[in-house]
Amino acid sequence: MFLVFLRLGLTSFGGPVAHLGFFREELVGRRRWLSEESYASLVALCQFLPGPASSQVGMAAGLLRAGPAGMAAAWVGFTLPSALLMLAFAYGVMHADNAGIGGGWLNGLKVAAAAIVADAVLAMARTLCPDRPRRSLALLAAAMAALLPGAFGQIGVIVGGALIGLAFIRLDGTPVREPAGTYLPGRAASVAAFALFVVLLVGLPLLAQTSGNAGIALFDTLYRAGALVFGGGHVVLPLIEAEVVKPGGLTREVFLAGYGAAQAVPGPLFSFAAYVGAMMPGSLQGVAGGLLALVAAFLPSALLVFAALRFWTRLAANRRVRDGLAGVNAAVVGLLGAAFWDPVVTSSITSGRAFALALLAYLALALWRVPAWAVVAGAALGGAFLL
Repeated sequence: MFLVFLRLGLTSFGGPVAHLGFFREELVGRRRWLSEESYASLVALCQFLPGPASSQVGMAAGLLRAGPAGMAAAWVGFTLPSALLMLAFAYGVMHADNAGIGGGWLNGLKVAAAAIVADAVLAMARTLCPDRPRRSLALLAAAMAALLPGAFGQIGVIVGGALIGLAFIRLDGTPVREPAGTYLPGRAASVAAFALFVVLLVGLPLLAQTSGNAGIALFDTLYRAGALVFGGGHVVLPLIEAEVVKPGGLTREVFLAGYGAAQAVPGPLFSFAAYVGAMMPGSLQGVAGGLLALVAAFLPSALLVFAALRFWTRLAANRRVRDGLAGVNAAVVGLLGAAFWDPVVTSSITSGRAFALALLAYLALALWRVPAWAVVAGAALGGAFLL
């Protein structure tokens, strides 16, 4: 589990939507650890939860496959490369101006992400939208997501998909079962995880205020950021900025420099927390502060995934719930389609050369089945010469 997600962490450029494409190719297409329906169900669950959706999907897949140890291994493997790069940047080892991560290289990586997302959306659409009602629902969901951007719009689209599925979709056959050996947390453990999530959310601010400890204050800031923000890393950054860019904290220039570097590394954008923790003045500067902030940012996601997975999976076995989930899955395809347009296409396909490179990347990925990591490397190299 660790090695699979380490490779994903080294090659998954392009943000959370692209990450979901990488995950699907590896977990559903190549290794068949999850069915297409199960994977879409995990994506739908993680759209409801606050925090980084792609990292949560990885945690949930690791938990289902190999229990709590698999969950931890999946998170560490996927997060480690970007966290180490952000720590290195914080120490001044890697500088954005001369490390070759900008310009054409970065544009090539964005183009690769566009090809990967296109392949993932089309593949999911073929499986999850096999009939006219679900295709119509996916297109309507994409239109609504484009008209109502943001976390509340996404949640509204998913809820609407569930209601439409309950009203108009009737699935035949037996419920889709997880592969033999699938792990699910016990009821008591799930409740305990949610209780710990709430206790930390309420108690950390009080503890930080009364203790005056810099480490507790840092942990509280990043924990609340991970616990209360929907929509992923780009949404959480303003909240972190409001907490850490202040007298006695980080300067705005230092904060934005780290944000710029975070755009050029693979893996979750939440790894930016490692940079913040390493740069914050106080007794926990450096690696200790970076690791503390990193754990704090991802801990809410881990607790919520652990708490929700048992109940979500059991609900998915109910026939009527399955009808609703069929609508949710179609809506998720629409959400990914809308995200494919903005921000993936709008930020990457900015010229005729970029469009040509995207077509070549898609050709290699979808028709010639070139591994995603090789497509990423080729697109980065092509971007260096063409873009």
